[in-house]
Amino acid sequence: MGMARKGNRAGTKKTATTARKKAAAPKSAKKTANKPAAKKKPTKSAEKQSPWAYVFTPRAPGERRYWLVKSEPDTFSFDDLHAAKDRTTHWDGVRNFAARNFMRDGMKAGDQVLFYHSSTNPQAIVGVAEVVREAYPDHTAFDRTHHGYDEGSDPNDPTWVMVDLRAVKPFARPVTLPEIKARRDLATMVLLRIGRLSVTPVTTDEWKVITEMGG
Repeated sequence: MGMARKGNRAGTKKTATTARKKAAAPKSAKKTANKPAAKKKPTKSAEKQSPWAYVFTPRAPGERRYWLVKSEPDTFSFDDLHAAKDRTTHWDGVRNFAARNFMRDGMKAGDQVLFYHSSTNPQAIVGVAEVVREAYPDHTAFDRTHHGYDEGSDPNDPTWVMVDLRAVKPFARPVTLPEIKARRDLATMVLLRIGRLSVTPVTTDEWKVITEMGG
C-alpha cells in the first residue's frame, strides 16, 4: 500500500581579540579586585535549541509520544488506510530531512498519530493511527536505472526511511485547520509553525485538546 507522500508541499569562527597592554591598577580599583565574576549569558546554541528537541531524548519506561502526519485525501485518505489489509500501510515518500528525522529518530512502535488531510478544503485532522513498525529503508527511494538508492543512500544506511502505520479510529467529527488556529492552547503546534512538514511532533497537551475536539 505504498503511496508516495512528499515532505515538502513544506560553526562560526571566533575573531581574535585585540591585544591590550597591561597597566597598573589604580588604588581605587584594588577594592573591587575580589569582586565575583559576572554570570555568563546562555550560549546562542542554547537559545536557538529547537522547542521540539524533546522528541529525540530518551524515554521513560512505557512512555508514549504523539505525532501528526499529512496526506492528500485524493492520493491516500484515512478511509484508504482503514480499508487497507490489517488497516496498515507503510508511510513512504518523505523527502524532507526534518520530517525524516522525526520518523527515523523519534517515532517508536506504539506511538499515536493524528491523520491530517492536506490540500483540501477544509484541511482537517480526521482520525487516529498508530506506529506499528519503526523506521526502515523507503522502497520508493530505489532507483532502478542506477540499481541503487537515491542521493547516495543504500539499504544498510538509507537516506530515506518509512514507518508502518495502522488505523485506530476515525474522529466523530473532523478538526479543521481554522478551528486549530482559533485555539490559544494550540498556538504553538508545529503544524502551525512549520506547515510544510508532512510529519511533525505533537505534545501530550495538544493531543488531549485535539482528540477532545474530534470527539
